[in-house]
Amino acid sequence: MAKISRLSLLTCHLSLFLAFLSTSTTTTRGVSLDLSPYPSPSPVPKIKSNFTYVCDPLRFADLGLDMATFSYCDSSLPYTVRAKDLVDQMTLTEKVHQIGNLAYGVPRIGLPKYEWWSEALHGVSDVGPGTHFDDLVPGATSFPAVILTTASFNESLWKNIGQVVSTEARAMYNLGRAGLTYWSPNINVVRDPRWGRITETSGEDPYIVGTYATNYVRGLQDVEGHKNAKDLNSRPLKVSACCKHYAAYDVDNWLGVDRFHFDARVTEQDMLETFLRPFQMCVKDGDVSSVMCSYNRVNGIPTCADPKLLKDTIRGEWDLHGYIVSDCDSIEVIVKDHKWLGMDLDCGVYYTNFTENAVMQGKVRENEIDKSLNYLYIVLMRLGFFDGSPSFMSLGKEDVCTDEHIELATEAAREGIVLLKNANETLPLSSDKFKNLAVVGPHANATNIMIGNYAGIPCKYTSPLDAFSAIGGVTYATGCDDVLCKNESLIFPAMQVAKNADATILVVGLDLSIEAESMDRVDLLLPGNQTQLINQVAAVAKGPVILVIMSAGGVDISFAKSNPKIQAILWAGYPGEEGGHAIADIVFGKYNPGGRLPITWYEADYANQLPMTSMPLRSVEHLGYPGRTYKFFNGVTVYPFGYGLSYTNFTYQITSSQRSLNVKLDKYQHCRDLTFEDGAYRPACPAVLVNDMSCNEEFEFEVEVEVQNVGSKDGDEVIMVYSKPPTGIARTHAKQVIGFQRVFVPAGGSKMAKFTLNGCKSLSVVENNGYTLLPSGGHTIMVGDGAISFPLHVNFRY
Repeated sequence: MAKISRLSLLTCHLSLFLAFLSTSTTTTRGVSLDLSPYPSPSPVPKIKSNFTYVCDPLRFADLGLDMATFSYCDSSLPYTVRAKDLVDQMTLTEKVHQIGNLAYGVPRIGLPKYEWWSEALHGVSDVGPGTHFDDLVPGATSFPAVILTTASFNESLWKNIGQVVSTEARAMYNLGRAGLTYWSPNINVVRDPRWGRITETSGEDPYIVGTYATNYVRGLQDVEGHKNAKDLNSRPLKVSACCKHYAAYDVDNWLGVDRFHFDARVTEQDMLETFLRPFQMCVKDGDVSSVMCSYNRVNGIPTCADPKLLKDTIRGEWDLHGYIVSDCDSIEVIVKDHKWLGMDLDCGVYYTNFTENAVMQGKVRENEIDKSLNYLYIVLMRLGFFDGSPSFMSLGKEDVCTDEHIELATEAAREGIVLLKNANETLPLSSDKFKNLAVVGPHANATNIMIGNYAGIPCKYTSPLDAFSAIGGVTYATGCDDVLCKNESLIFPAMQVAKNADATILVVGLDLSIEAESMDRVDLLLPGNQTQLINQVAAVAKGPVILVIMSAGGVDISFAKSNPKIQAILWAGYPGEEGGHAIADIVFGKYNPGGRLPITWYEADYANQLPMTSMPLRSVEHLGYPGRTYKFFNGVTVYPFGYGLSYTNFTYQITSSQRSLNVKLDKYQHCRDLTFEDGAYRPACPAVLVNDMSCNEEFEFEVEVEVQNVGSKDGDEVIMVYSKPPTGIARTHAKQVIGFQRVFVPAGGSKMAKFTLNGCKSLSVVENNGYTLLPSGGHTIMVGDGAISFPLHVNFRY
């Protein structure tokens, strides 16, 4: 999202029509405009009033209006007809007062005001004026930050969290404390480990990010019985979700380069392969009702003013059923910084102040505003804003912060936490043997740090200190003033408590002062004297030392990985309101960890090898820049993507698999060339364009895997399936995730996992010319870390 002080909303029918937004006459792309401002509306406090629904006859009677005279309230008519009737009754002045995040309403026709800006990244948030907490609703369930929830690799969990968040959002809406439109989730791919907003998104693999988006959006939006409605433009919505920030956005503020001015130079290959894929999945598979465009430019053009990205792709190719919104202050940024045309709707005051004059000058057509408003009101009609939603009208205060919701937040943290080291099976600890604990570190008593950003007020907090204190005797020492850890004098007291403890729990890491929106990292190290704290405490500790890292991005903890005095390491992300509970459950064996890293943890020197502003995913050989993400980086890592240990051991056996795809081409499907490495074998028909193929059942193949738990403890295993392209294709990915499942397997037992995959999606490559191709030849399907694999041969014939 954006600067939380102001927001720029825009809903795009996606023709570039506004060329304004300054405080005086300006010239933009040869168009001269009089920008005398429309008087700014008075600030409006957070909305507290609530009503049942707009088209309530009693409400109209109270307003002195006859509802029967307004066709937009005739529920027998299609939404498109009703929305047009509503918009057609407005004057130009009234219209422009509806194209901000605060829509002021039109009292004379019975239309109330509505605040569009609410957030629900990992729980109902109070970021944005559409939602607030008070004595009636003091808090909402705060789930782990998204990067940790993703580490569970559990699609049903992701969707279930969305369902709970939307239930609490609907309950708060009924109580007048929240809106119906939520600008979440963030689905930008983590291209660089220094990015400050890693906490908000789902990691470095575009397929996983898109799968998370699809499940979370379905959880937020879907109304039971209407998932596959014939008319998706009228499909009911529980709440409206928004996939952001579109596109190629992952530089916030790095060494003076900020998101407002950054021009992301991106190849079509990277754009299609990495940056657009999660958004395509979100729109086409998730049927999201909103997409937010980002601040930055892509190849010189602001994303919020790019007809190819917006009109041609989101609305045209992907067929969005909803509206497009800009990130905060994007229109202001476009005009003042990028010097480009704007678009349909603004949130703030820019469109409200200047659009009417622009129309009167003939610079903007009023029907473009009408189109944008139609998109908006159709979404509100789908949400029941006008007619009510009987399925959700009974929700109230008792449906927020329920015991079941809080337990789900705890379970999400348990499932996401990753066991990185467990020398000599030190974990789990026994509560009978380890009765006296030292709990040490700047995050040992973490509370609000655990919930990350875009969070509201949690139902409660359980810090690590609270959770361990409930198990046995605890001695606590901070070791640092704060996460910056500049005061060495606090290390000595921490050493003293570790000397006398049966076990020492060190809880360290990062926080929002290190990695956050508007703040990228400059290195991959623990801040301040945290490394010194860890080493010195470990050196004198009487019992085993367990290191817990709270962070979003990876940290180079090679020193701890190789230190025999540190027997176990856990990564806990930002684990939400019940994070301490989840950590303690894992340390003492009430839960067997099964999380996997959704990002690569690089060594610290990676940050010295290339600038964050270099956008290519592939290595840039003439500059000496390494590749990015597990797909293109071939160097040494601290921990690789997908890494995670368990308290038990699993083995895999492929029980059935298809070994070939035989594709019959027709006369309209032609062989395409691929770029091969020098000397590599070149098939007679190297590839076929994916868009030329039906990609139906003919292209499906199955992989069935038996997972056996050969250890002594019940546990969850995340099965990752990768594909690897045929040997010899130049500069393609080393491998890519094509499927994953999390399965529970009891000790000594086994579980079957079946994957039905499509060759067009799972085996395709994007060439450097931007074509998506299915290569012929021998692909490789790998399960897990690649120890088990089998060939899959693609054959084309006429």
